[in-house]
Amino acid sequence: MEICTVADRINDLSNSKKLALVKLLADEDSTVYQLVRKKIVSFGADAGEWLRPYRLSNDPLLRRRIKLILDEFSQKQADLEFLKFCSIRSDDMDLEKGVFLLSRTQYPDISFEGYQALLDEFAGDLSRFSHGSHNVENILGGINHYLFTHLGFSGNEDDYYGPDNNFLNRVIDRRQGNPMSLSIIYLLVAKRLKLPVVGIGMPSHFLCRFQTSIKEVYIDAFNRGKILTRADCISFLQQAGYGFKEEFLAPSNSRQILFRVCSNLQYAYNQGQKSTEHTRIQSYLSVLSKK
Repeated sequence: MEICTVADRINDLSNSKKLALVKLLADEDSTVYQLVRKKIVSFGADAGEWLRPYRLSNDPLLRRRIKLILDEFSQKQADLEFLKFCSIRSDDMDLEKGVFLLSRTQYPDISFEGYQALLDEFAGDLSRFSHGSHNVENILGGINHYLFTHLGFSGNEDDYYGPDNNFLNRVIDRRQGNPMSLSIIYLLVAKRLKLPVVGIGMPSHFLCRFQTSIKEVYIDAFNRGKILTRADCISFLQQAGYGFKEEFLAPSNSRQILFRVCSNLQYAYNQGQKSTEHTRIQSYLSVLSKK
């Protein structure tokens, strides 16, 4: 069975050849389908333009297979965009853009703008609730009540290492995450409120820190925003067997935070024996590890 030659480019194919390829995509013989799919994918993302109309086909098998191919094209494009982002200078990295570009590598159809608007809404509500307050305990208490009681964000203890705990769109959708992702939600909301909150990448746990010239408190977003002192953090590190180094309580920049999110993802995929995803995440880590 001749499908088309290797030298063919998608724009060189006649409409009849394109139609023949689409029909073969719906072949019930899986060997034929895989052969045709491989050929179409080899054309690259340009093939997506003529495949898209067939998403509305009356054939459910064809619709499903077309969607799988289009998703693959979208994911490859998302990979390239995230890798490009990972290569920029640390000082130029925008954490919010980075975490949503990462989310698109797994969920290519998500609306970055939609989730930004939702975070804007969270901050807008909080701004009205805490307007005029200068007391740190009141400010953080208001944020904690809003995020963890009103909105219902919580630490995902039942599936702590699940990959979705690292994709911010899924964390916002499900209102569940790990210490990293919940801290990122806290950071992004605090940034909108112009609060002096930074991420603290302690070994085995991630926190936020609110610090001014006269006040320093740590926030455990995984545990409903529990307020900790510096002494509490040092005690945790010593009990966990890490001892204490000043660098353990140093603020993490956007590159360091993204590196840690990707490390968590790699561990999750390794646990789930998903070698393709593991390899893909390793490529992100390799670029992020460069200063």
